[in-house]
Amino acid sequence: MMKKYVSVTTHSNVTHIAMRWCVSMGMAWALLACASNPNLNGVTDANGVPAWVSEGSVIRKSKDGRRFHGVGSAPMLGDFSLQTSTADNRARSEINRILASYVEIVSRDFIASGDADESGFNDQDVAQQMDQLANIDLTGIEVIGHWTDKQNKVVYSIAEVNMQQVRAAIKLAESLHPGLRKFIKVEGDNIFDRIATAEE
Repeated sequence: MMKKYVSVTTHSNVTHIAMRWCVSMGMAWALLACASNPNLNGVTDANGVPAWVSEGSVIRKSKDGRRFHGVGSAPMLGDFSLQTSTADNRARSEINRILASYVEIVSRDFIASGDADESGFNDQDVAQQMDQLANIDLTGIEVIGHWTDKQNKVVYSIAEVNMQQVRAAIKLAESLHPGLRKFIKVEGDNIFDRIATAEE
C-alpha cells in the first residue's frame, strides 16, 4: 500500500512531479517483471524464478525451430533505461559466445570427418575461426523478454536468434574458412540437434 507524504518545504508542483516520477518508476518495474513474451515467465521454480533465468544461455531445439538463447543481467545502475539496455547488450553478447562454442564443435567434427584434409583445414585453424566470428554480421538478434528480481532489483534479459539467421550470416562470412562454411551448410543442423537442449 502506497503511503502518502505531505511536503511542507517544497512547492506543490515539485511534489506533484516527484510523485508522478515515483509512480512511473513503480509501473516500469512492474512491467519489466513480466517478459515481453508472457509465456517465457510461465514456468518458474519454487522461488518464482523463470526457467530461462535459471537455465542461462543455451542452444535450444523445439517444435518452433532451432534457436540460440542468450541471457544477460544487470544490477541497479541508478538509471532504469541504462540498466535494461546493459542487460540486453549482455544477452546479445551471450549469443555470440554460444555461437562461438557451436562453431568450435562444428570445426572439430569437420576435422574428425576427414573432409577437412582436402580443404587444408586443421587444428590450428579452429582458434582462428573463433577469432573470425567477431567479424560476422549477425543481424536479427532480438531481445524477447525480461524479468526483474524484486528482491535485489537485478534485471534479466533474454535474446534470441534462430538457426536460419545464423546460417545466412555464416554463408556470407567470407572471413570463415570456405571448407568449414560448406560443412556447416551440410551438417550444421544435425550437429545443432545433437548438442541442443530439448524443449518439452
